[in-house]
Amino acid sequence: MKSNDTAWHARGCAFVRFSAVAPAATALASVLAISLLGGCSPLLPPPPPTDNIYLLEARTAPALARSVPPPKRDFVLAVSMPRARAGFDTAQMIWVRQAHGLEVYSRNRWADTPARMLAPLFVQTLERSGAFHTVVLSPSSASAMLRLDTELIRLQQDFTVQPSKVRLTLGAQLVDVGTQRVIATEEFDETEDCATEDAYGGVLAANLALERLLARLAAFSAEHAR
Repeated sequence: MKSNDTAWHARGCAFVRFSAVAPAATALASVLAISLLGGCSPLLPPPPPTDNIYLLEARTAPALARSVPPPKRDFVLAVSMPRARAGFDTAQMIWVRQAHGLEVYSRNRWADTPARMLAPLFVQTLERSGAFHTVVLSPSSASAMLRLDTELIRLQQDFTVQPSKVRLTLGAQLVDVGTQRVIATEEFDETEDCATEDAYGGVLAANLALERLLARLAAFSAEHAR
């Protein structure tokens, strides 16, 4: 019995010693883990740089549009959502340095696809031209007599010349909604020199070219609506 009591006593003491040491060991392991994580944090890669995001906008386009002598019409013009030719239906900013090759800026992009940004600008410019009773973006519940269909053919910064140039090309056609007859078609092509050889220089040039294109589009629509 004495021998058994001695064995039980030894095991009991060992359990007490383990119970006393275990919390301390756990705390020490936690401290070591936190220290290791803190020591590794400088080794983590830095977050990637954010993109520069730009808008297509033309502040002086409405004034240019008002210079067009408007026909007096009491009908509604519907503006279809512009289409985009292959390669340009993207929010990436396109540039070229050789024929037939399209490249994109890595950290610079448009806020939306250029075609989608052009749609409200078309409506605003044509509305302010005074050539139509109402201008709406299609589809719309309004009953329109004419429809303006457009296609973005290109919007690119050309580095094959110095200084680089932005080229903005738009195809347009005016359609009689009732008969689906194409009344008139036109292709507008505008170029503008870039002040700087970078993405922002391209943005500024694109917006200057857009101002002239909007004025020409308003004149085209007003003329053929007669």
